[in-house]
Amino acid sequence: MRIEVLVPHLPESVNDATLLDWHYQPGEQLVKDASLIDLETDKVVLEVPVPEHGVLQEVRHHKGDTVSSGDILAIIETGVQANTGEPLTEDPHTTPSTPAQAARPASKTAAINQPVSPAVRRLLMEHQLEASDIPATGRITKQDVLNFVGQRSALASGKPVSAAPPSLPNSASSLRHGERRLPMTRIRARIAERMLEAQHSTATLTTFNEVNLQKVFDLRNQHRSRFEQRHGVKLGLMSFFVKASVEALKRFPIVNASVEDNEVVYHDYYDIGIAVTSERGLVVPVLRNADALGFSDIEKAINEFSLRSRDGKLSFEELTGGTFTITNGGIFGSMLSTPILNPPQSAILGMHAIKERPVVEDGQIVIRPVIYLALSYDHRIIDGREAVSFLFTVKELLEDPARLLLDV
Repeated sequence: MRIEVLVPHLPESVNDATLLDWHYQPGEQLVKDASLIDLETDKVVLEVPVPEHGVLQEVRHHKGDTVSSGDILAIIETGVQANTGEPLTEDPHTTPSTPAQAARPASKTAAINQPVSPAVRRLLMEHQLEASDIPATGRITKQDVLNFVGQRSALASGKPVSAAPPSLPNSASSLRHGERRLPMTRIRARIAERMLEAQHSTATLTTFNEVNLQKVFDLRNQHRSRFEQRHGVKLGLMSFFVKASVEALKRFPIVNASVEDNEVVYHDYYDIGIAVTSERGLVVPVLRNADALGFSDIEKAINEFSLRSRDGKLSFEELTGGTFTITNGGIFGSMLSTPILNPPQSAILGMHAIKERPVVEDGQIVIRPVIYLALSYDHRIIDGREAVSFLFTVKELLEDPARLLLDV
């Protein structure tokens, strides 16, 4: 029976998708639920699975094509074997899909049959490789690709200088030696678009403050082991910043608001975006109703966001909305920066590296862990008084974290 593989339903905020890569070629045997094709949107990479065992008969779109919801991607003939047209009688997981695959070494065949993550796929594309090029005994990892690239570079270094360089896309012949061009990914293009939008459509200012985190550190050290035993997750710092931010947003609702046309929209809920880096760029998954979450809930959610962002598994719903964002450049060593707004939000909190610094306490100079915080805000609706007061409230709550628990 012939069945059609369609572009899945895309959310209203996403108009179309770009065909990123096919995992099978026409005539090859398909395994149900294996990844057939990847579609890239400006938010996530969607993996379209194989609906039924069968053979890929026809491909309607090719790599780089733009497709919309409901478009036909491919035609599959179910219940038959590749090249023979005979009814499928053997387990497709163990039957080579083509004579060429049957002749491949076992390690490469395993690598081909195993689906790869979007992060690995992006790495393969950057180095102009195919999954079949990478020696692996199972699912290909990023380290497998990096090891192969490193070995290839080491071998290439011993070749004569006159050896032909690898072919490069986009009129690479006009590039200088050592240059290469790769198309901007959709998510990178979308990030660029939103950054320009924020710069052009908002009146952005930034205010700064410093926070002594000694009491937060003492509290973590005192309860870290029991917290992890009870909740199954480590007690990090981000949960303290989320809790402090939510409390400050309650006291200064304008910081949690946004602008629509000539109206100010106040949000009586607290959906906090957490900026997370991934192979494809910066993404901002959202903690829904963060005011109702405990410390352990926040830590578990952030850990899950980090893991799934690396594999490109975050959903549209997790990346949309949000009333306020927290970004942490300190994990990369940043000492001070001015974060850019995440439209339509009107404020964003930037964290930085924690350093031991001399501070004065009770007339004595002592060494304490200190962090600089930056709050960028849209001056069209947030005055300096509210912005400075908001950041000072975050500072007070973090310097006396017991207030977060006592709601004082």
